[in-house]
Amino acid sequence: MNSSSEPQLRIDPLTGTWVVVTPWRQDRPNKPSGQCPFCPGGLEAPGSYEVRSIPNRWPALPGRRHEVILHSPLHSGTFPQLGAAGAARVIELWSERTARLSARDDVRYVFVFENRGPAIGATIDHPHSQILAFGDVPPVALAELRRSACSLCQPPADELTVARLPAWLASVPWAPSWPYEIVLAPRQHVADLPDAGPELRAELGVILIECLVRLESVLGQAEPYLLWFHQRPADGGDWPAAHLHLHVAPVQRAPATIRHLAAAEFGAGVFFDPVDPLAAAAALRSAVVQ
Repeated sequence: MNSSSEPQLRIDPLTGTWVVVTPWRQDRPNKPSGQCPFCPGGLEAPGSYEVRSIPNRWPALPGRRHEVILHSPLHSGTFPQLGAAGAARVIELWSERTARLSARDDVRYVFVFENRGPAIGATIDHPHSQILAFGDVPPVALAELRRSACSLCQPPADELTVARLPAWLASVPWAPSWPYEIVLAPRQHVADLPDAGPELRAELGVILIECLVRLESVLGQAEPYLLWFHQRPADGGDWPAAHLHLHVAPVQRAPATIRHLAAAEFGAGVFFDPVDPLAAAAALRSAVVQ
């Protein structure tokens, strides 16, 4: 990417919505033929690795503020297949890159996310996530952070709880945007991944795997899904509502049935959930986990 093709952040004058214009991303390969670029020996991973961070060749943000995290040398290494140790390695790298990017003067918010599965547009099958280091706090995260108190410090109702570990709770939101969406949050008020510490981060890997296995039991497969973190901004400010948490949103509303977003969601900004959150939580809670 050269200086004449840097992303342009634009604000929709009608709604205030952020739009980043990145026309060069039209040229990124869709299901590249030949050897997988993320497998050892491929274009992005010429040597062996366990986990790996690389700059995105078609970045949505300039200045090396868009990274790709390779989860494993295994082309089919989903989180359940990686196990607790493998998931912990990925989360440790997410935390390390969060700390490194947060230290930059041009970064105010580090956004870790994964788009998993071709049904939601993932162009490479090899398990990977991404990190965007924003120059400002993005709108959805800012809306959470502007609350005067931390709602995640109050434990979810038992009827919405999906899984419990000593330091983490997983629950279906009372008003989820996606059917079977799960929020994973530490029981204690922890602001971001680096502050969580290695023990808390390791337990996150365990409960994440459990939640993906539960989703697979209910929906027939965990994928496709969206995964993203919300955490404290990197501006050094006082953000009392910043409570680290992870959203996992499968994009199926039933086995083999994709939930599509349409005019009401995009045009009115209103999400319609066809699955009662209490029923979703009950199904996930009773799912067989081996």
